Amino acid sequence: MTECNQESFTFAAHFSRQVQAEFTAGRVSSDGGALLLREADQRVNLLDRLAGCFLDGRAPWLVKHSLSEMLAQRIYGLALGYEDLNDHEQLRSDPLLGLLSGKRELDEPLAGKSTLNRLELTGRSARYHKISYSAESMDRLLTDLFIESQTTPEQIVLDLDATDIPLYGHQPERFFHGYYDSYCYLPLYIFAGDQLLCARLRPANQDAAAGAVAEVSRIVFQLRERWPEIKIVLRADSGFCREELMGWCEDNHVDYVFGLARNKRLGTIIGKEMHQAQILHQSSGKAARVFAEFSYETRKSWSRARRVVAKAEYLEKGENPRFVVTSLTAEQWAAQDLYEKFYCARGEMGVSSQGHINQSVKVRPRLTDSGLVAWEASWSESETMKPSDNMLRKEYAQLTRL
Repeated sequence: MTECNQESFTFAAHFSRQVQAEFTAGRVSSDGGALLLREADQRVNLLDRLAGCFLDGRAPWLVKHSLSEMLAQRIYGLALGYEDLNDHEQLRSDPLLGLLSGKRELDEPLAGKSTLNRLELTGRSARYHKISYSAESMDRLLTDLFIESQTTPEQIVLDLDATDIPLYGHQPERFFHGYYDSYCYLPLYIFAGDQLLCARLRPANQDAAAGAVAEVSRIVFQLRERWPEIKIVLRADSGFCREELMGWCEDNHVDYVFGLARNKRLGTIIGKEMHQAQILHQSSGKAARVFAEFSYETRKSWSRARRVVAKAEYLEKGENPRFVVTSLTAEQWAAQDLYEKFYCARGEMGVSSQGHINQSVKVRPRLTDSGLVAWEASWSESETMKPSDNMLRKEYAQLTRL
């Protein structure tokens, strides 16, 4: 703590009132908002249930910091913006963080950075890393919380998205991504409304939809354990318009609405509608759009023809076509409503209409920081590669989003 010799500072008066700063308030904190997080956690019992996914192999009579206390310390620290483990050399003496972590004696320090580091590097060695976890239990936890918050929904819409976590050091599996123009990770997120069901950390040297089938099948199976007849719809941008995922949906009675990257064939098909939109724009001076739908099949990558809805839009800057592919029928959703009311509603959920997570994600781990990610995908360390070695070319990356 800062030691101040001067006990008070007097500033310019405010009308008849004296303005004076004093250091007589004892220990204060600017993180009082975290108490609201604590109230929310106590309602759903999230941290205690997360701790139940771990197995503590330490000798009980030698333990100074309980597992649940360390998890709470690290997670609340991340929520408050203290992402580096080095921050906890000071935070361990913060009475507010001690309260949040469930420390009975607030005068006693919390776990230090080295102890938290061993928690995060669980499974590295039997001698120093005696805490392990069940990945399967962690995977189920977020979906369990969602199920408990619902009664009997008529339909569940799962929003899928991949976004970037910029990297500023030489972390394992550090790759350059052409679309984001930076070194980053490329985590996969799955939302149901505003509730997160999956957060899977992945390296950026792969397709946006990599691993999506495994995550979706796990979540769908869990949802149908609770509601066997529930209608489920997947919704995502063109980065997830892949035969593997669409085929899985069709085989498992799950509907989907995915963005479809434009190409010359698609542009030719909606040529008439685009001309109509251009005439409307010229007559009104405003943006004009005309909708169309048709059966479409790629020459090689798709196994069957599928319904495609097109938005032929003409703006002041010119043509702005958009396409989505869906398993939903015209009787269920008319073309214009499907695009404007259903597909574009992604912007009101966990992901924006531009295909990005609404909540900003900032992670700047140091070389000494392992970064706690409870649902971390397993990988082995690899050598850092130059952008030219593994760049996802911008031309391709731009086609994965609408």
